[in-house]
Amino acid sequence: MRLNLPEFEIKLQRSAEGQIQVFDPLRNKYVALTPEEWVRQHFVNYLTKYRNFPAAFLANEVGLRHNGVFRRCDTVVYDRGARPLAIVEYKSSTITVTGKVFDQIVRYNMAMPVKWLIVSNGMKHYCCRVAAGGYEFVSEIPTYEQMLGE
Repeated sequence: MRLNLPEFEIKLQRSAEGQIQVFDPLRNKYVALTPEEWVRQHFVNYLTKYRNFPAAFLANEVGLRHNGVFRRCDTVVYDRGARPLAIVEYKSSTITVTGKVFDQIVRYNMAMPVKWLIVSNGMKHYCCRVAAGGYEFVSEIPTYEQMLGE
């Protein structure tokens, strides 16, 4: 499926059970290729190649607890001191990004406070800076240096 993200050479393989898998360079392993994973791999490539995010400061499937419930953030961006800087949430390209999706990432932000929240379905990308008392949306995804400078 074509996304509103740059194309790149993606590594695919078929598992012994016949499942198509994609190589995730951040986890350094092949994982099941789902529509959400397709968006994740393209978005991580965009962040590292076009927005200058160091891959060493990105992590996929980061666990956290919120109100006693275990959750997983799709991607967490860390600053140079290994503190969480941004949370990224992905949805399949067929899912419309709604307020309910933002409610999910806001809950993650309560458990893991960050300065930036990003949501993408591969077609539309939303980014906001966490500000005192609310959220300030920006028109484009900042570079890593711009995020650090805020």
